[in-house]
Amino acid sequence: MTHPVSRTILLLDIERFSDRDDVEQAYLRRMLYDVTDRALETAGIDETLRTRADRGDSVMELIDANAPVTALLRALLTEVPVQLRALNRMASRSAQMRLRGVVAGGYVAVDDLDGWVGSDLNHACRLLDAALLRAALRERPDDFALCVSDSVYQGVVRHDHPGVPAADFHQVTVGTKNGPLTAWLHGPVPPAGEDHGERGATEDHGERGAGEAPGGSGERPAPATPAAPATPAAPGTPGTTGTPGTTGTPGTTRDTEDTRNRPAPAAHRGAPAPGPVLDVNGGSVSFGGGYVAGDQHGVSGGQVTGDVVMGSKTDGDRS
Repeated sequence: MTHPVSRTILLLDIERFSDRDDVEQAYLRRMLYDVTDRALETAGIDETLRTRADRGDSVMELIDANAPVTALLRALLTEVPVQLRALNRMASRSAQMRLRGVVAGGYVAVDDLDGWVGSDLNHACRLLDAALLRAALRERPDDFALCVSDSVYQGVVRHDHPGVPAADFHQVTVGTKNGPLTAWLHGPVPPAGEDHGERGATEDHGERGAGEAPGGSGERPAPATPAAPATPAAPGTPGTTGTPGTTGTPGTTRDTEDTRNRPAPAAHRGAPAPGPVLDVNGGSVSFGGGYVAGDQHGVSGGQVTGDVVMGSKTDGDRS
């Protein structure tokens, strides 16, 4: 194993990756690599200054400690949202991409199997998978949520460099199986009612049931359907009383309205029919054992008087 070396750690993860099929996942991985490369190029960090590891739905970059962290943060806060907006504007819903990001610093060693080892790297991964960061992304309109470690905040962000406003970062505590971690979240902190606890190391990175972010990138619940208004009791029904503000006693009709003078309901294909009508729209209606449905106007075991309206057909009194 190599000696631990100081590195800047960049992690980017795709939201709801496991909800996509194989074709969509392959497309999103290509877009993730493209977004990452452009952001690093914008920061002036070429391939000679970084090493990449693939996590499937996310990417890890170990960046040379001499590369400017301020330029990296500035590119993440400006270039990445612009790229995501351009991608998602032309992409179908299944190809929308939203990202969580973490920037941390620390010592990382490489073992004999080319694996990366280090507690600072482990802490960065914990931040990336934290429920708080997932919740923050659900509230973001620009499809990107960024969190930085306490060491990056204290060494870089708090000095309020151009393009990296310190006032936009808020201190948060992230619970992990290794204990609480202090970090700094860019943008508003999710409401306290959100579940920000540790979800477990074996959980995948998909956001099932998370809800859709503004702009149609994610999966927010559809607005609740308004409840249908209660149907008032029919006039003259035994046991009803007058409406609020009117008089009425049980067993009598409402005193304030003469329902007999109400206009008849409109027919399906024309102006309101004069006088009392029976408006049937599909199904069947029983009259003492008889029925009226479709073009069948037979009536048995009872009597129908007045007009019966069915679509555009009208039968007069039948007995």
